[in-house]
Amino acid sequence: MIKFPPLTKAYNKVYSTIESCKTINQLEGASRMVKNFKILYKKVGYPKVLSYSLDETLKQQYIIARCQH
Repeated sequence: MIKFPPLTKAYNKVYSTIESCKTINQLEGASRMVKNFKILYKKVGYPKVLSYSLDETLKQQYIIARCQH
């Protein structure tokens, strides 16, 4: 049986990873984390607002990273 980390802990980890990204390369890795989060927690059912929040945070970080270069 596969054990999933608690939803809140996993969400906070992905969110903080996105927030810490400074380069496009780092954001590409964070994007994969978001994708994996969605795949993993879709199976157990999670609030869609978490997915939206991660997508929006990722989008904002991409904008910030592009403006800094």
